[in-house]
Amino acid sequence: VQLQASGGGLVQAGGSLRLSCAASGRTFSNFDMGWFRQAPGKHRDDVAAITRSGGSTYYADSVKGRFTISRDNAKNTVYLQMNSLKPDDTAVYYCAAHDGGVGALRLSPRYWGQGTLVTVSS
Repeated sequence: VQLQASGGGLVQAGGSLRLSCAASGRTFSNFDMGWFRQAPGKHRDDVAAITRSGGSTYYADSVKGRFTISRDNAKNTVYLQMNSLKPDDTAVYYCAAHDGGVGALRLSPRYWGQGTLVTVSS
């Protein structure tokens, strides 16, 4: 599956952004989907994940209550709504997919999209 992320940009602290990731090439509803991020000089960490049906979601503690992951299987797209953004949220955000379960996705995604840069100014 090919993944194309978009929606990054520069925003002030407290602001909002919505990232999108469009999938193609395979049946989208067969994949659990997630968002990861990598800040400068740091490891890539998982941010949020959603099961293939959209029935269950998972979040890193650092983003709970501020970020929302969702998907539209008819549009082959997964979203990450980011509210109350903080400078610590500054990172390159990557969408990812796995067809082996959300646990596998969160540990080691099988497919990656290119990153989209989110910069939060203080």
